[in-house]
Amino acid sequence: MNTKKLAIILLAGVTLWSCSQPADSTKTTEEPAATESAEPGRGQSGVTDEVSDPNILAVAIGSPDHTTLVTAVKAAELVDALANAGPFTVFAPTNAAFEALPEGTVETLLKPENKETLKQILLGHVMTSALAVDYLGDGKNYAMVDEKFTKWTITKKDGKTFIGDAEILGSVKASNGYVHVIDKVLLPE
Repeated sequence: MNTKKLAIILLAGVTLWSCSQPADSTKTTEEPAATESAEPGRGQSGVTDEVSDPNILAVAIGSPDHTTLVTAVKAAELVDALANAGPFTVFAPTNAAFEALPEGTVETLLKPENKETLKQILLGHVMTSALAVDYLGDGKNYAMVDEKFTKWTITKKDGKTFIGDAEILGSVKASNGYVHVIDKVLLPE
């Protein structure tokens, strides 16, 4: 390569480099250190988002009628699962639904040694699709995500919708699916 071509290439390189530098190249700017708002080791439930619609977990946490369900979800270590992108449909028993269980049932299920049983019961209330009440077909069976893929039948009668023998009292659209509030705990036979 001749000297003239080399000089042009070097001059072009220096010009490009100098154009990419700040006007006062003696000053440097540092990126601010990233701060973590979530605790180390926490999953999706540790993400803070005050802009988007709440996810299923946030809907349950914000409901005074679902404190028992939230306690059970925490005990079964399903917090991150319900905060994930989904889509999910959760049939969420109210506190009154849990209170209607035989005395001592909830306390027994919340013990650490019963975590797997509690987890399976709770997963028996979750579908891996987002379905509004209007899309739940009368007489249709829907599989849940528990180990046995328990199926519950939807019944529509007198303007009411039931899953198994639990009435759907209301619904909330969440960012990752639907929460259908039910008046009974769904327990497999």
